[in-house]
Amino acid sequence: MSSSSVQPIVALLGLPVAGNPAQYMFEQAFIHHGLDWRYLSLEISPEGLADAVRGMRAMGFRGGNCTEPHKQAIAPCLDRVTQPAELTGAVTCVYREANALVGENTEGRGFLEALRRRTDPAGKRAVLVGAGRMARAIAVELALAKAAQIVVVNRSEPSGRALVELLSGKLATAASLVVWDQPYQVPAETQVLVDATSPDGRDPAEPLALDLGRLAPETIVADVTFNPPRTWLLHEASERGCPTIDGLEMFIEQAVLNFRLWTTIDPDPTVLREAVEEFLEL
Repeated sequence: MSSSSVQPIVALLGLPVAGNPAQYMFEQAFIHHGLDWRYLSLEISPEGLADAVRGMRAMGFRGGNCTEPHKQAIAPCLDRVTQPAELTGAVTCVYREANALVGENTEGRGFLEALRRRTDPAGKRAVLVGAGRMARAIAVELALAKAAQIVVVNRSEPSGRALVELLSGKLATAASLVVWDQPYQVPAETQVLVDATSPDGRDPAEPLALDLGRLAPETIVADVTFNPPRTWLLHEASERGCPTIDGLEMFIEQAVLNFRLWTTIDPDPTVLREAVEEFLEL
C-alpha cells in the first residue's frame, strides 16, 4: 500500500472522455469534503485497456470509473466483479479492496436509490422501456430488490428476449416482453414506469410511442436522460400528478455510491448536482 502522504488518485477510463462531467463533479466534492484527492480523465484505446489497469494497480490508484467502450472489456482485467456487474455484464466503477481491484455496476443502483426515496420496490409492478445497457442494469436491480413483475418493452425482440430470460431465469423474477412496434398502452396497474432507452440522436422533448391515458397518478415515472433532465415523458407524467425521477438525479445517486466506495465518505449530493449543472450549463 502507498504512504498516507501520497495524494490518492481515481480516474475515468474511456474513449472519448471529452465532455464528461465526472472529473469536475468529483473534484468539487473532494474540495468540499477537505480531501486531497485527484480525479483524472484518461482516454484509453481498447488495445491499451489491460495495460492501463495494470498501471492503475502498480501506481496505487484508489479506483475510478469506466465508460464506453470499456465497460464490458475491463472485467477480465480486475481481481473480481460484484454480482450486479456480473449480471449486467458491465463495470462502471472500480474500487480498491485491500490490494484487489473490484468492478461494480452502479448505474442500476443509482436508479434504485432514487426510487427508494419514494417507495419500496419490493412487490411493485414495473414497466421498463428499452433493453440496452442502462435498461439491463435497472432491470437487474429491480429484480434483486424483489419487484413482483417487470414488463420489458423493446423494439428489438432478440435483445428484449435476452433480458427477459435473464430476469426470469437467474433472477427468478416474473418478466415478459412486449415488442414495441406500435404505440404501447401503459397498463393501469403499473406502479413504476422507466424509460431507459438511449437518448442519443433523439430530442428529449419528442413524444415517445407510449399511450399514457391509463397512467395512475401514484405511478412513479423515471427517465434516464440527464442532459437535459426534463423530457417529454417526465412532463407528461407531471401533468398527470405522478412522482418523477429524472436522469440527473439517478446520475448523482450513482456518483454518491462511487464516492463512498472509494473514500468511505458519504458526499453531499447537493455539491455533486450543482457541479454537474454548472459543467453542463443546465
